[in-house]
Amino acid sequence: MGRSRDNRRRAVAEAVVEAVEGGLAELIPDPDRARAWSLLIDGAPQSHVDLDDPAHLSFEYQRRIGHVIDLAAPPGKPVQAVHLGGGALTLARYTAATRPRSTQQVVERDAALVQLVRRELPLDPGARIRVRSADAREGLAKVPDGWADLIVADVFSGARTPAHLTSTEFLDEVRRALRPGGVYTANLADGPPLAHLRAQIATAAARFPELALIADPAILRGKRFGNAILVASDIPLPLAELTRRAASDPHPARLEHGAKLMDFTGGATPVTDTSAVASPAPPPSVFR
Repeated sequence: MGRSRDNRRRAVAEAVVEAVEGGLAELIPDPDRARAWSLLIDGAPQSHVDLDDPAHLSFEYQRRIGHVIDLAAPPGKPVQAVHLGGGALTLARYTAATRPRSTQQVVERDAALVQLVRRELPLDPGARIRVRSADAREGLAKVPDGWADLIVADVFSGARTPAHLTSTEFLDEVRRALRPGGVYTANLADGPPLAHLRAQIATAAARFPELALIADPAILRGKRFGNAILVASDIPLPLAELTRRAASDPHPARLEHGAKLMDFTGGATPVTDTSAVASPAPPPSVFR
């Protein structure tokens, strides 16, 4: 009987490797957590999920988005959320765990990836999460006007954000789908000379009156490639608490806002559909 249990443990601990539309997906077991997995696409880490503790966020950029989710409404209050980009559905699971009875829509273009995640990392049947296989912008266009309290954009194709998700026209769709006072947050990736990140801040400033950016200081100084979290709304953001949480993270981050954030853009102009390009590809060393 004990040998049978050991065999089952070994079976559970084996990686799952499967071709999806976006490349080769790998689900790698976490050696420190019994039912936790990391999702990689073509070797690039995408998500980490702990099925026993969906409120656990392992990746630093996801913890920073988690802070935004925590502060988007009073603690525990259900929200209506849209997630553009699904991965392993980490942030939707987090929202469901920390804000029970929330209603969520996930838009993930890679249908094969959605099937893999649903099969190997099943959602809690009680979580009100609807997953739609569609392009992020096309899926967003189907969200009713003013429906969302929160919109999270974490969309990468080949480790790059698609061009059509970087423009003022895309943010017009975000604004349309957000209720007044709603919050938009996006995972942006860039490295020196930070031209993409600066342009994305200028683009967001053209559509939202309130902005903040959370990132490792080394990234903001243009010393290395990495993730920066944009937060935007039409009402003042909880800057003091976001700053405290970012600074107290195991990987401390800095929050920029106001005049300093505008200075950071260095005169960059807003991106439109006609001028949009995908975010830069990360250097190979990032995933080593």
